[in-house]
Amino acid sequence: MAIVETIRFKLVDGFDVEKFREINIRMQREFMEPKHGFLSRRSAVSNDGEWLIVVTWTDQLAAQAVISSFYGAPETQEFLAAIDLSTVQPGSYTLVEH
Repeated sequence: MAIVETIRFKLVDGFDVEKFREINIRMQREFMEPKHGFLSRRSAVSNDGEWLIVVTWTDQLAAQAVISSFYGAPETQEFLAAIDLSTVQPGSYTLVEH
């Protein structure tokens, strides 16, 4: 079954939002999209600056493989440096309908 992973977070105080958008897109293209089991990824931001990223994977094994390598991958370091890690709130869901 398909898996939907979410992550909510805020940026480090003062980090340029436009620069983060560029970093976010680049990280998605270079790190996420080439991974086995990747289906889609969407990013959104609230009026108060909280980001929500929603990633859909073919199955739990594919999701776990990428999640376990995310924090150590060279392609994710600039993305991670922009995030206030104390605000990160992850979630994982089984997709029940398309």
